[in-house]
Amino acid sequence: MSKSARSDGQPFMRIHSETRGAERRQHRRHDMEPQAITVERFDAARRAKREVVGQIVDISAGGVRLRTSDEKVRPESQIRVRLELPAYAGISPFVDTTAKDPQPKREWVGWMTVSRVQRVGPQTYDIGARLVDMDEMDRGMLGLYLSTQPLAA
Repeated sequence: MSKSARSDGQPFMRIHSETRGAERRQHRRHDMEPQAITVERFDAARRAKREVVGQIVDISAGGVRLRTSDEKVRPESQIRVRLELPAYAGISPFVDTTAKDPQPKREWVGWMTVSRVQRVGPQTYDIGARLVDMDEMDRGMLGLYLSTQPLAA
């Protein structure tokens, strides 16, 4: 018997990429469903009229999973969205860098690219999307903000 195998023939250690269910995510997901936070479609010309895309199920610094009843959303589509998160534990989720001194802010407007759409119930869909044009300052602050939230399963 070789020194690299146990008595039952299984290796002592596995290389991380060989393990099943290995974590492939770049960012940790955080459970936001209990907070009932919505994501709105953003149209600068019709800012007064707010159209809800869906409710956040979980979010990371790189993407979001929404629950929606909109059956027209398709993978690979891009949607301009407005995301507003409440300040929590003295931390604002985003930074306004347009002013002379950076200021905290609760709102981000940008694009999300839909990666997948999955039916989870009658007229209910989960949308997995990447937040694609977020600058590094906002992504870093969102990561810090989310570190105070519970992790998703």
